[in-house]
Amino acid sequence: MTNKPKPDGVDWEFKDRDLKILRELARDPQLSSRELATVLEEKYDIEVSHVTVSETIRQMREKDIFREAILPNEQFYNFALFEFKFNPEHFGNHWEEAMEYIMDDEHTMMYFISNGEYQWKTIMMFRTREAESKWIHEFYKRYGNVVSNVRNSVVHNLLKFRTDPEIFELLNDN
Repeated sequence: MTNKPKPDGVDWEFKDRDLKILRELARDPQLSSRELATVLEEKYDIEVSHVTVSETIRQMREKDIFREAILPNEQFYNFALFEFKFNPEHFGNHWEEAMEYIMDDEHTMMYFISNGEYQWKTIMMFRTREAESKWIHEFYKRYGNVVSNVRNSVVHNLLKFRTDPEIFELLNDN
C-alpha cells in the first residue's frame, strides 16, 4: 500500500489492519484488545491475535499516530471559540508568556495558530458564562498589552463532538 507523505516526525507504514484498528477505536475507545481482535475478524475478515492488536496499539501510541484525550460530556460545559489579535507594539515583550498562559489553562481544550488577522485561536470550556467572562477579564489584566482584542464566540447547540471512524480511511488515499 502506498501512503500519502507522512507528517514531520511520524514514522509509520499503515497496514489495512492498522486503519481498521484506528477506525474501531474511534467508534468505541473502550474496546479491549480481545474485543477488537474479534471485531477485526468478524467485520473485516482480519485474523489477528489480541496480543498483536495490543502491541500494534502500543506502538501507534509511542509513534504518536493518535493521541488520547478525555473529553467530557458536552452537556457539562459551555464551549467558546476565542480569537486573539496581536498588539504589535508590545507583542515582542510577553507573547510567549501569554501563549503559555492560554495553552496551560485548565479551560483550554484545543489551541492552535492560524493565519489571518486573528492568529491564535482556542476552543475553551467553562461551566458558566460568568466564569468565561471572568477568564477574559483576568487575561486582559495580565496580558492586555500583548493583544489588541480577544474575540469570543459562544458555541450554541454543539451538534457533533467526536471523530468519525471513517476519517482513518483517508490515510489510505493516494
